[in-house]
Amino acid sequence: MSKQVDKVVLAYSGGLDTSVILRWLIETYDCEVVTFSADLGQVDDMDQVEANAYKTGAVKAYVDDLREEFVRDFVFPAFRANAIYEGTYLLGTSIARPLIAKRQIEIAAAEGADAVSHGATGKGNDQVRFELGYLALNPQIKIIAPWREWDLNSRTALMAFAEKHGIDVPTTHHKPYSTDGNLLHISYEGGVLEDPWTAPPEDIFTLTTAPREAPDAPETIEVTFAAGNPVAIDGETLSPAAMLTRLNQLGSRHGIGRVDLVENRFVGMKSRGVYETPGGTILRTAHMAMESITLDREVLYLRDSLVPKYARLIYNGFWFSPEMMIMQQMIDQTQQNVSGVVRLVLYKGSCQVTGRKSAHSLYREDFATFEDDDVYSHEDAEGFIRLNALRLRIQSMLANKQG
Repeated sequence: MSKQVDKVVLAYSGGLDTSVILRWLIETYDCEVVTFSADLGQVDDMDQVEANAYKTGAVKAYVDDLREEFVRDFVFPAFRANAIYEGTYLLGTSIARPLIAKRQIEIAAAEGADAVSHGATGKGNDQVRFELGYLALNPQIKIIAPWREWDLNSRTALMAFAEKHGIDVPTTHHKPYSTDGNLLHISYEGGVLEDPWTAPPEDIFTLTTAPREAPDAPETIEVTFAAGNPVAIDGETLSPAAMLTRLNQLGSRHGIGRVDLVENRFVGMKSRGVYETPGGTILRTAHMAMESITLDREVLYLRDSLVPKYARLIYNGFWFSPEMMIMQQMIDQTQQNVSGVVRLVLYKGSCQVTGRKSAHSLYREDFATFEDDDVYSHEDAEGFIRLNALRLRIQSMLANKQG
């Protein structure tokens, strides 16, 4: 034990790790433990999570419905940026951590707690994300990271501890996956997935229909945007959480959003994960289509050049950093005219754009047409090409002279 604490607020999911941590904190630190469980739209029975917290020894259990805040203030800003990590990962776990950290610090203040704790391992990214959030919001808070202190260094050891203390947990020796779910996605790590050559078993997936078993008939939908945010599906206005829920239902039915990737963790190692992000996959496709007719070319290129940096900031846990705030303000400025409707066809794992329209469209049919027009002189292209080729000609002339 490296520090004296009186009361701890634990980020508690009710899974194997945090269930064991709750009992371990009580026994190791002889302290009171308040649990905080964020309802972010995961499939967990939150009433059962709360009951298990009290059963395992919590003096108080918070279960907060943060779905609207999560989508409105965290998911949508990231999707206005088209954020994607290493070209594949839509940041479903990463984007939830700053909200959990924020609420955890608020509860610590309300409860007079002097410490916070989490279930992230010493090898993973989440320890960084949580703790950067804690310290950005309360520089004096004590942090207990059990995975960096205890000797329960495997899932098998954790399950043995749980059995010894009569703690009910969902993980089994047959399916020892580490999962994290919310309205944006669900992730799977561990078990047979640790071998990057092993295909994920079909029974691992919980959100999406297998693409080959999806409906044989395609489904067409229309997504309406206002200032970069989706606001309606097929003309029906929806709140942020309801919007993502509906998109998830559509994507799940058609087998959209499955990803199997090996990513580079912030702490330095590579990690294999399997993800399901049905609604987010549709949303990103639709948003990019909306931008294609409403964003100026150079503004689009400038924003896109920032996406890798923006995504890394989220992935690495710097949501509350000053550089993140500046980037978000700039990105939101680009979204003022990203409004209109996008039509998509969903079919057996694919999401295809078939139309887009906007009152702010920069697309001009009379300029782009292959038919006769009086707004573009084809002869002008020759001078344009020769000017752009000037440096290439000079380079070639030099090479010929030297050769």
